[in-house]
Amino acid sequence: MARPQIRQGQLITTFGPGAMTDLPERSVLIAGLDAWVGERRQIQEPRLARKVAQLLGAQTIRLECPPEAERDGGGFVRSYVFPLWFVTQSLVPGRPPGWRTRRLVQWSGLEDKGRKFLMDDRSKSSVTPVRFVRACRRGHLGDIDWQAFVHGQNPPCGRELYFDERGTSGDLGETFIRCGCGLERAMSQAADPNSRALGDCDGARPWLGQGRVADERCTERNRLLVRAASNAWLPQPQRVISLPERGESIRQTVDRLWMFLEATESAEDVAYERRKPKVNEGLAGLTNEEVWEAVRERKNPADSGEKPVKRAEIETLVAPGDQIGEDTLESTFFARVLPQAEWNQPWMAGIERVLLVERLREVAALVGFTRFESASADAETGELDAGVRRADISRQPEWVPAVENRGEGIFLQFNREALLTWWQRTAVVDRYADLKRGFDAWKQEHTSSDRRLPSPEYLLLHSFSHLLITAVALECGYPASSIMERVYAVPQVGYGVLLYTASSDAEGTLGGLVQAGRRIAGFVRSALELGALCSNDPVCGQHSPANVLEGRMLHGAACHGCVLIAETSCEQGNDFLDRALVVRTVAGLGAEFFPDLI
Repeated sequence: MARPQIRQGQLITTFGPGAMTDLPERSVLIAGLDAWVGERRQIQEPRLARKVAQLLGAQTIRLECPPEAERDGGGFVRSYVFPLWFVTQSLVPGRPPGWRTRRLVQWSGLEDKGRKFLMDDRSKSSVTPVRFVRACRRGHLGDIDWQAFVHGQNPPCGRELYFDERGTSGDLGETFIRCGCGLERAMSQAADPNSRALGDCDGARPWLGQGRVADERCTERNRLLVRAASNAWLPQPQRVISLPERGESIRQTVDRLWMFLEATESAEDVAYERRKPKVNEGLAGLTNEEVWEAVRERKNPADSGEKPVKRAEIETLVAPGDQIGEDTLESTFFARVLPQAEWNQPWMAGIERVLLVERLREVAALVGFTRFESASADAETGELDAGVRRADISRQPEWVPAVENRGEGIFLQFNREALLTWWQRTAVVDRYADLKRGFDAWKQEHTSSDRRLPSPEYLLLHSFSHLLITAVALECGYPASSIMERVYAVPQVGYGVLLYTASSDAEGTLGGLVQAGRRIAGFVRSALELGALCSNDPVCGQHSPANVLEGRMLHGAACHGCVLIAETSCEQGNDFLDRALVVRTVAGLGAEFFPDLI
């Protein structure tokens, strides 16, 4: 049987180390990086390598593509059978009407390579993995000790276990684990976060290897985790856009001549290498000191200080000039300024610059993961919090899986003075206070979260970005789920929104977004019209963020009928949104940035 194959990018977003997934014949746990086999291509992105090394507390970190599946089977990502408890497909006879009773059995008791269980009547029943496991907030994972769970304070008797479903809904209150001795316990007791029904965490990290060698000390309480739930594995990718910063051309030159410069240890060594005609020609116009600095940076990416991710990017995007980067096949970024005469309309007054990004490269690296609660990158810096208790993806971090995607985009720069005038209005201050009350209510329910409420400028740009993605997707040729956002709210530098699409093949460079950018004024108008009225108004438009009964404390006027988009496209997982800051809604709050359309 051929090995199941998944795309390299999915090993960062969906099936990374520590993730549980279902294969055709069993459920498995993706192994840590130490067990990945095959050739891996290194990705050069020094800025990202430095960020990842800082997050992981390592001196240096390599960014490498996950191994590719090879024809001879040489490249693969190892996985382990997990969980090791199963329920039979055949029902146990003799139960009351409406009950579905099946045996709960261990892997060691199965036959036919773990596919069958021998029932009491000597028939062989197929089995499926039990859908419940235990985990803690630090990401540790393990099988539930079902004997201990059923018997509680009583010593386990070791008799056979049964999985009872006493209803049709699958509700935990109707799901019982029963022992042959007569004791039983509802799964709803395991779901209670205040109970100790599942005991204390033992620090198990089975994706990093079997036995105690991979475990670590933990003082958390075990929590019930549904194996296929969306919060069972929440990746933490650090993303950067490769931009032509100061010194980028020098780094590209060093990359091209690396085979000659790799062994250099000083500027004097660079001067020695320049005696070779090819090296001297390639380094024309550069000093030995400049070249050595770039070589040192590549060798020791963790040594140099680094600006926050988004600050470095916005500094490049707002740089003066009619174009950014070089229009060559080797270039990772190239953008042209769209003349203002082509988009100057009354409703565009708050926008001062439009960039058509004809070529860009995004690099994403997986640094860890969480369970139960996600830990997104900071809204305003674009960086992951170094203090988050993320689960490790390897025992000794030397490299992390990364992918590079190429594509195109549109960048809209907002006028700083217009944003300042907008923020000083009383209606905007009052609306931001409402949003803060909602965020404070959310924090009371998520005390372990380190998230911060972004600035009002960020909330405005973020909500506008979602509306514009929806409007552009109707005509640009890309589905909305493939268009991603990058929101910049850096007071010291500037404000803007980058919409882009990128993939590992030609799908990300079809030209649809650049062409849409040439008609950006019309798309912005469509976005504002979409935001003015929602199909769920007036309920959506008059929603109060602080109303905990609705469970939308991080939303203002925002729902699936207007602002929410695919979570994979949003850098904040569809949080921190309010179209009332963008355009006038039925609530008439007066906090909108854009003027009414005529």
